Amino acid sequence: MKHFVKHPFVKYALPALAMLAVGTLLGMKIEQSLSDEDTLDQLKKLRKAFMVVNQRYVEEVNAENAAGDAIEGMLDGLDPHSTYIPADRAKEVRQSYQGSFGGIGIWYDVVRDTAQVINPIDGGPSQEVGLMPGDRIIEINDSTAVGLSREAVQTKLKGPKGTNVDVTVKRPGIRERYHFTIERGEIPIRSIPSSFMVEEETGYIEVTRFSQKTPQEFTKAMQKLEGQGMERLVLDLRSNPGGVMQSAVKIADELLSEGQTIVKTKGRKASANQSFAARPGGRFEKQPVIVLVNARSASASEIVSGALQDHDRALIVGRRTFGKGLVQKQFSLPDESVLQMTVARYYTPVGRLIQTPYEGDDMKGYYQDKFSSFDKATFDPSEYTESIADSLSYRTDHGREVFGGGGILPDVIVPPDTSTVSYQVRQRNLPGAFVNQWFAKNETRLREEWKSRHDAFISDYTVDAEMMDAFWAFAEEKGLALTDEKDAADPDDAVFLRSRAEASEDEIKAHLKYVLASRLYGTREAQRVQLRADETFETALTKWSRARELSAYHGGPAAASTTPGDIDSSDDHRQP
Repeated sequence: MKHFVKHPFVKYALPALAMLAVGTLLGMKIEQSLSDEDTLDQLKKLRKAFMVVNQRYVEEVNAENAAGDAIEGMLDGLDPHSTYIPADRAKEVRQSYQGSFGGIGIWYDVVRDTAQVINPIDGGPSQEVGLMPGDRIIEINDSTAVGLSREAVQTKLKGPKGTNVDVTVKRPGIRERYHFTIERGEIPIRSIPSSFMVEEETGYIEVTRFSQKTPQEFTKAMQKLEGQGMERLVLDLRSNPGGVMQSAVKIADELLSEGQTIVKTKGRKASANQSFAARPGGRFEKQPVIVLVNARSASASEIVSGALQDHDRALIVGRRTFGKGLVQKQFSLPDESVLQMTVARYYTPVGRLIQTPYEGDDMKGYYQDKFSSFDKATFDPSEYTESIADSLSYRTDHGREVFGGGGILPDVIVPPDTSTVSYQVRQRNLPGAFVNQWFAKNETRLREEWKSRHDAFISDYTVDAEMMDAFWAFAEEKGLALTDEKDAADPDDAVFLRSRAEASEDEIKAHLKYVLASRLYGTREAQRVQLRADETFETALTKWSRARELSAYHGGPAAASTTPGDIDSSDDHRQP
């Protein structure tokens, strides 16, 4: 039985369900599926109301929409994550779990209301027909693409494998328009966009989702890094919304010893009560591991981070996770739509229920409360932990205190410094917007100099003073001003002291370099640049002594060993 843990930030519009009219429920006869007379009476009431509305309303009613609205109301009263997926969306959802879809194979962004190609995917349909980085997509199938959102562009470009899509592009510096007919192909959706050696013994793997192919991708990445000398691992699960539960179990299995519990599920039916444990032969059972999480790490990500924390196997660094501990199973319906319904709750090895408490009929309040609690846990962790009830306090295998009640609270919390000019600049997406403009003017020179020298670019390229002057001028055009007068500074109005801007300049340069690298080489290679301006990542690299203390419980290297650059501090949330 496959379980799916759904993306917590998306709610599908609910479609028609013919069962209300024809008297079937999930492919079974209603009378056989109901356990008491009152339930049958309520179903008769529902069916009667549906028929009255359909036949007697003052205007003709779309039966499909009416049935969909009825199901939406029914599911909204259950929990935040049970959902109904219409037939026209079900195939796309299945493809997202399977790790591929039909498309033209490009990385793109919307720049000034127009989709701009960042890079064609190697070997993909777009590369084969000649689309190039910098091409601006102005028409799709003879309809304008100007003004479309990212999602709207994606909807128009994606489609069944083997079908064609016509694309018209405007190429920088070229007056003519280019017209391409592109046959959609199967485009792999990578769960692991980045994996590389950070330094001589430290490997880094970023997992952005859990699809059916994620375990194979993870194994391949681990083999590559171990071959390059990896002796410790940073596993980045930030903003990973979840996916296939079994894939998360397999990832955790590679890092835990035989017999250690990974996750337990408990539900109404006996078949939903399961316990998953690590098997023998994990690839990385003893070496130090640090896991990065944030407020959008959810469900399957919390299975992995919760299991590793409970067994004192890895140091968790970042911000409190989302708190999505409901397990969905997909039930196929006669019209090929899908009921993706909660059948169980999941618990970490020591018994923590990670799901945030909710009221079934107050989904808006559920999300408002959740993000409010994120702030409490992120900015004042000591006050937050003091407010947690004793019943939500648990002990790991080796006696460390961990908490239930909604999400995984990291061992080391890294709150964002929202006061820096760098933070404000990034929140306004100024580096991306500036580089899109600047790159168009300097693309030929940059490609001639750096296109085939990505390692040299990452290690040697520096943003010079001329580029920084141009950036600050651009930022001022976009409403961010610098001043030398202390009294004139007002962050709420985006007016900052020039001295504070200069103090943030190294971080801003790193972000500019990251965007440039993504234009030249794609986001996979550019991530190596981005991490060096990443406060959570940089903090994690100073915590290896604590990670080694945990790995020593499992036969790893002695905690007393040190590595140059290993710095620790005693002001974190708690010590192992």
